[in-house]
Amino acid sequence: MRLISSFILKVLGWKITGFNPGELKKCILIVVPHTSGWDFPIGLLVRSKLGISIKFVGKEELFKGLKGIGARFFGGIPVKRNVHSSFVQDVADMFTLRDTFRICLAPEGTRKAVTQLKTGFHRIATSANVPVILVKWDFGTKNINFSEPWQMTKDKESDVKKVEDYFRGVIGKVPEYSFL
Repeated sequence: MRLISSFILKVLGWKITGFNPGELKKCILIVVPHTSGWDFPIGLLVRSKLGISIKFVGKEELFKGLKGIGARFFGGIPVKRNVHSSFVQDVADMFTLRDTFRICLAPEGTRKAVTQLKTGFHRIATSANVPVILVKWDFGTKNINFSEPWQMTKDKESDVKKVEDYFRGVIGKVPEYSFL
């Protein structure tokens, strides 16, 4: 599968650069921008090419019926939106319960344009004491770049500002929904 995924990504013009998250047993991958349903199949190809397990979260509606079976098969974890829940603590606990756990989060929380990122990634990273890797998903250059691992601090405001600054201007599949 790795060879097939590599071939498809190459034919589509995508390249993967930066840190290899497979070097870490535990981390949070923060992917921005998330503007299209095309992010998912390309993400599966990237994960396959890297040859590592990376889970993802998605709205619970994606986990109903037959598509739910597929979502779970591909590593999905359902999230209840618009309901106060213990999601952050639940994900932090997943790191404690597993020897190896990598999870991909789209902190925009939607495929539409946003001006601020949701900050659950910060709470999860500090609670679980795991590093984050920032992943620029740039459709403008067809480059997926993984940053070096970064440990969040207790200064949430400063950390989130650095993360937002890092991603500003990266072009998504739907440019007008990109995080600008």
